[in-house]
Amino acid sequence: MPVPDPVLYPPFNTIRLSHVELSVADIGASRRFYCDILGLQVTGESDDRVYFRGMEERGHHCLVLKGSPGPSADLIAFKTYDEEDLDRAERYFRDLGHRVDWPDRPFQGRTLATTDNHGVPIEFYHRMDRLPPIHQHYHLYRGVRPLRIDHFNMFSPNVDQSVAFYSNIGFRVTEYTEDEETGALWAAWIHRKGSVHDLAFTNGIGPRMHHIAFWVPTPMCIIDLLDLLASTGNIACIERGPGRHGISNALFLYVLDPDGHRIEFYCSDYQTVDPDHEPIRWDLKDPQRQTLWGAPAPRSWFEDGSAFTGIDARAPDLVAEPIIAHDR
Repeated sequence: MPVPDPVLYPPFNTIRLSHVELSVADIGASRRFYCDILGLQVTGESDDRVYFRGMEERGHHCLVLKGSPGPSADLIAFKTYDEEDLDRAERYFRDLGHRVDWPDRPFQGRTLATTDNHGVPIEFYHRMDRLPPIHQHYHLYRGVRPLRIDHFNMFSPNVDQSVAFYSNIGFRVTEYTEDEETGALWAAWIHRKGSVHDLAFTNGIGPRMHHIAFWVPTPMCIIDLLDLLASTGNIACIERGPGRHGISNALFLYVLDPDGHRIEFYCSDYQTVDPDHEPIRWDLKDPQRQTLWGAPAPRSWFEDGSAFTGIDARAPDLVAEPIIAHDR
């Protein structure tokens, strides 16, 4: 299928990816990992939840961890341009036949909960508690020094359908991987905020979470985190990288948290603000697609992911295998 044309005047206006909620088996161990090792700032906590933000974020949280018997991905959330967009979004999703609810969320104003076309729990809000700036409080910087949440990647059983759904609400494609034989999308990167992506989709058993990514200020932050993981007994958390993606041109590192949730640290991609920005096409068998320097990813990167709470994943419609480095 061809990449859909951008919808420049969507039914409601989403600004960006805002935050993600994950369930974790040991809330204490996960708190220590995300705060003391990775360097996110704790902004609130209760018996079963911990809230975090990055160093330059003014909103109360970009990540919520919830204690649970087992790990899963609970929801992804987006910020809208204004309050009226929430009412427009409610009408839009009702007309699609999707469930809509208005749950109470701590530290947020009105919040609309619904699902995407594959059942992924998604939420929209406009107001979140604002916190004082801390990006110049350098004594607080730890770990990889994450500045902000950047994007969310999920396995999709049909990437064409995922792209069509989010394109209809204003997300624009920046880069995509096409299967040469079928012409189907194997992966796609879409955005609202003017970078390479707020969301990405990877062909696979889904829907499942592939990874959350945080923006870091320099490549040396990634090197520092590698040294920190190696010297604190966490070397097994390193899954892939460091490297430079062909897609997005970004420098990256993938690590696994104590529950196996995949986290990417990411910098040096490019700007995509122009509404007529043309998407870049990649072939699935191009060795520089995954990594500009040619090193393929391990099999775990294409197969392992976090289930969404209460959502049954299914096999993908497209059967096509990328270049794989080795089993892990």
